[in-house]
Amino acid sequence: MTGGIVGAATLLLVNYLVLRFLFRHQKLDQLVEGRATVLIENGKILKNKLAKEVLSLQELEAAAHRQGFGDLREVDRATLDPSGTISFTGKKPAPEEERHRELLGRLDQLASDIATLRLRVVPPAS
Repeated sequence: MTGGIVGAATLLLVNYLVLRFLFRHQKLDQLVEGRATVLIENGKILKNKLAKEVLSLQELEAAAHRQGFGDLREVDRATLDPSGTISFTGKKPAPEEERHRELLGRLDQLASDIATLRLRVVPPAS
């Protein structure tokens, strides 16, 4: 029992020391961890990168669906991080952003109309 506890404690200590060392040495960390791999660039699927990462098109589509994309054609850029996470960036702005821009445009138009009406109103003569 004591041997197991000593072994586990040793593993935890070595893991802690290695993580601290890698945190202080970024280049070595990149060498050990690897770099992010671009899977989709400017809307184009890089099939050679998918093959290198042993990732199928179906797996990429499933990851895109989980992040709210209906189709890979909506994706501008996809990156596979060293941790295994796939990050997607869409081509079009999100619907909320589009609606926000539309509302701001309407508010600007209303402000302009009000300013025009104020100029047309002639102040009463005293």
